[in-house]
Parts: sequence; structure tokens; C-alpha cells
Amino acid sequence: MHIRDWPADERPREKLMHRGAAALSDAELLAIFLGSGLRGRDAVQTARELLTEHGPLRSLLEREPGDLAQLPGLGPARACKLSAALELGNRHLAAGLERGIALTDPFTAGRYFAQRLRHRAHEVFAALFLDTRHRALAFEELFQGTIDGSEVHPREVVRRALAHNAAAVIVGHNHPSGCSDPSAADRAITARLKQALSLVEVRLLDHFVVGDGSPVSLAARGWV
Repeated sequence: MHIRDWPADERPREKLMHRGAAALSDAELLAIFLGSGLRGRDAVQTARELLTEHGPLRSLLEREPGDLAQLPGLGPARACKLSAALELGNRHLAAGLERGIALTDPFTAGRYFAQRLRHRAHEVFAALFLDTRHRALAFEELFQGTIDGSEVHPREVVRRALAHNAAAVIVGHNHPSGCSDPSAADRAITARLKQALSLVEVRLLDHFVVGDGSPVSLAARGWV
């Protein structure tokens, strides 16, 4: 049965229009981009097969466009559309920070760190510098390490904070293993950063650890 022969409230496009994109499954969202499926299969079935064999969704979308183009049901045109859609989402998330909107919800910053760092194969430590009203001034990747860790130098974070005339800083790093539980080393460097920044009257607001799932806030655990 073709998708157009499905009940109206089960078709991905109609469901999106009436209930919003959040109501769709990963396969249904992917099917909208595909438009049509492989021979003998509709777009949703083809999308489900892609996710089963090459997913989950995050793993699929983090592939390079050239790799995506080789997967059944995609090809160069659809691979480019998917990569462009992912980048649109990334830029939409970043836009709220880059327009100078104050961060009233700290977890907006957590999502931003996740978007920037989650796909990295090695550990990356980054900082988001904020003004007195907690508006974003700059985002910088400061340290990169092996898959086991990165060496963080508080003096460099302080130097960059002063260069941006920042009043506050949020830092974050990824755990390539996917486990977002903060380590003892994570807690130790957080304490060192807080102390170093306080000497120049810059507040450390949070430290996010990015793995699979939602980023973990050390401030929410009382460690900042």
C-alpha cells in the first residue's frame, strides 16, 4: 500500500501538519526527506530499514555526506538534503546564543555544547563566554586531547575570558565513550577553574559533560 492510501492521520506529512513534527517517529521524519522508498517499499519502510541497519538516527546523521550517499535509498541529492537539514538545526540552536539573547535557561547552553561536541571522536574542552547579562560573547574550543582525556589549563581559560571582557563563563567537554557521568578529574578541574576565574572576578556558571543522552550539568549536582 502506498503512503497516499494510508488513513490521513497516519501519513507523515499530514501528521506533521496537524500535530507538529515532535509527534513523528524517527522513521517518519526521515521518510519525509526521502519522499519515496526503494522499489517495492514505501518511504517509511525504507527509512525504518536505514535506521535498523545504519542507525540509530544520531549515528546516521553524523555520517559524512559522501558516506550517506552510498546508503540504499539515499544517493547524493538526499544525502545533501539530510546534511543541510542537520546544519539548519544546528544553526537554529546557535542563533539564540549568537543574537545576544540572555541565557535564562542554563540548559540551553547544555544543548548547545552537546550540538557542538557530541560527534567528536576525541575529547574536546570548550568555553562559552558571557557578558554581565549572560549574553553570549563567544564560543571557543580551547583544548583537545586523546580519546581518554584532555589537559585543561585554567590560566588559558582566564586569559580568554579577559580577552572577551567576559563576566561569566560556561565550560563543557565531551566523553567520546558516550558515558556522561562526571569523573573525579572533571570535578577537580571544575574546582580549579572556579578558583582561577574568581581571582579576576569572572563567574564559572556551569560545566557540562556531553555524552549520549542529555548533557550532565555539574552545577545542577552542586559541584560548581
